[in-house]
Amino acid sequence: MGAKLKASSQRVQDFLSARGHSFVVRQLPDSTRTAVEAAQAIGCSTGQIAKSLVFRDEATGEPVLVVASGTNRVSAVRVEQATGIRLGKADAAFVREHTGYAIGGVPPVAHVRAVKTLLDPDLQQYDYIWAAAGTPNSVFELPAADLEHLTGGIWVVLAA
Repeated sequence: MGAKLKASSQRVQDFLSARGHSFVVRQLPDSTRTAVEAAQAIGCSTGQIAKSLVFRDEATGEPVLVVASGTNRVSAVRVEQATGIRLGKADAAFVREHTGYAIGGVPPVAHVRAVKTLLDPDLQQYDYIWAAAGTPNSVFELPAADLEHLTGGIWVVLAA
């Protein structure tokens, strides 16, 4: 790890440790803000990046976190067909208010409040995936199989 973790990354590390996981949050010198940048910085495939995208449920105004494979685009139509949730845009203030993190560093876990979470089944093809850990240059590696119980999310086909 080297340098001391920033507070938002430490929150992710504390969450993982409190649940008995030995996953280690790493701060990288290069940006991991986008899936392509993250894959380049880590040295993995773009598909192994679990990108966290926050939307607004159009019916309730509540946040919806979609954790998608880095190679996939989220289809609002597919999500609505599978779940009945109509996804709307969430601005930066909404994302920070509901997750506690800024866009570009939103992790799939350790949010300031419970967030409904949808998981991309394409991530399951990988033994290990990488997720954001609170800042635009911090990540952690985890087995794809652990994503469901860590997030409380459900697997939904959501790629365009």
